[in-house]
Amino acid sequence: MADKVKKKKDPISSFSILLILLVVLAVISWIAAAATGGTVTGASLSNILTAPIYGFTGAPTDVVEGAVNPATFPGGALEVCFFVMILGGFLGVMTKTGALDNGIAALVKKLHGNELVLIPILMILFSIGGTTYGMCEETVPFYVLLAATMYAAGFDAMVGSAVVLLGAGCGVIGSTVNPFAVGAAVSSLVDAGIEVNQGTIILLGAILWIATLAVSIIYVMKYAAKVKKDRGSTILSLQEQEDEKKHFGKDEGEGEVVLTGRQKGALIVFGLAFVIMVIGFIPWEDFGITLFLGWSEVITGLPLGQWYFVEAACWFFVLALIIAFVGGLSESETVKAFIDGCADMMSVVMIIALARGISILMAETGMSDWILLNASNALEGVSAFIFAPASWFLYVVLSFLVPSSSGMATVSMPIMGPLAANLGFSVETMVMIFSSANGLVNLFTPTCGAIMGGLAVAHVQYGTWLKWVWKLLVVLAVICLVVVTAAMMIL
Repeated sequence: MADKVKKKKDPISSFSILLILLVVLAVISWIAAAATGGTVTGASLSNILTAPIYGFTGAPTDVVEGAVNPATFPGGALEVCFFVMILGGFLGVMTKTGALDNGIAALVKKLHGNELVLIPILMILFSIGGTTYGMCEETVPFYVLLAATMYAAGFDAMVGSAVVLLGAGCGVIGSTVNPFAVGAAVSSLVDAGIEVNQGTIILLGAILWIATLAVSIIYVMKYAAKVKKDRGSTILSLQEQEDEKKHFGKDEGEGEVVLTGRQKGALIVFGLAFVIMVIGFIPWEDFGITLFLGWSEVITGLPLGQWYFVEAACWFFVLALIIAFVGGLSESETVKAFIDGCADMMSVVMIIALARGISILMAETGMSDWILLNASNALEGVSAFIFAPASWFLYVVLSFLVPSSSGMATVSMPIMGPLAANLGFSVETMVMIFSSANGLVNLFTPTCGAIMGGLAVAHVQYGTWLKWVWKLLVVLAVICLVVVTAAMMIL
């Protein structure tokens, strides 16, 4: 009798996880609506079915105004989705020139056994973006690049994803001058008449940033070294391994990697594209810096420092044409490569829109406001030792429902800030409680389009990411709790 081969189950897809979460949260809203007598609105069937659509387009005015709290209603992800599609086209053109594959191969050959050094260097760079300006959605392009690079270096796509997500994410956990987190929180407190010491916030942010980043770098490097030694030790499923080999694996030859003059030129333009994108997203005016670069307004309509996804999409579209010219592609090759690249991103686009749709459903039902108000009332009169961790866990829960850091700050700080001040606690620590909890959740929440989209382009399933990262998340949570609780008791 022949042995039966047991088929290993593939991990559930990110798309299915989001659909299940959408339904589960809708059911919870019905229970909460019955328990509160109308404070929370139970999600209707139409709310559930239209949420993914509104995740693309944004809800119409009447739907927004009919929400429990219109101020917390998120917009659609259409601009983000369009940016990701254009990015796919840009990468498709770049890949067609052959410069990207040869460039990565040349880099790996140059490192010659020192590939691990890439991990701390890149994670530190991403973390600087996180702590200074909240680098998040704009990390999506780097997932595919780092996945390909790390695979070529003998690691796997998980290492590439972790470098981007944990690097930028640890920076956000320890936000120092991030205008979308601590900036928005401080603004809300000042508007409420509460004085805030920015120096204290920067100090606490730096402690959280350095501590969480150091632990994360060690965690990633240990896993990467294990995979480098034995590819079979990867946590990726067989299907994910096939996917990464198909998308990032190239025929390995012993011959010398040769970069043509055109390919070198394409790589220079390619690198410039990402450097300018990062500069364009940083809100320089918030730091008192003015960039006098008129060419940006000519191309995108806005100066560097005021870019968002429309401007970034425009930039990558223009650079795709330039790379095609420099790389010597014909008109037909350029068009086909660009369209094929856009098509490759459609699954990512759907995931991002669905993730945003979940946030829209939560805004329609008013669950986040209800949780915030009830929790803040329960924290009245408790000691600093209890207040700090309880507030931190409250923000963890709320961050699932409102993944936007600036939106969360606008909604919660006018309540939690005065509460801390009235109890005689440090409002600066409250800002870091919010920032660290929100930042930690954004390392794994399925309602964050950047996470789901980034993992999708790296061909890493969300379930696999959770399985790999959960131990580290526990350690990072403990670090955050210890730091903010100690600060709340001391300051």
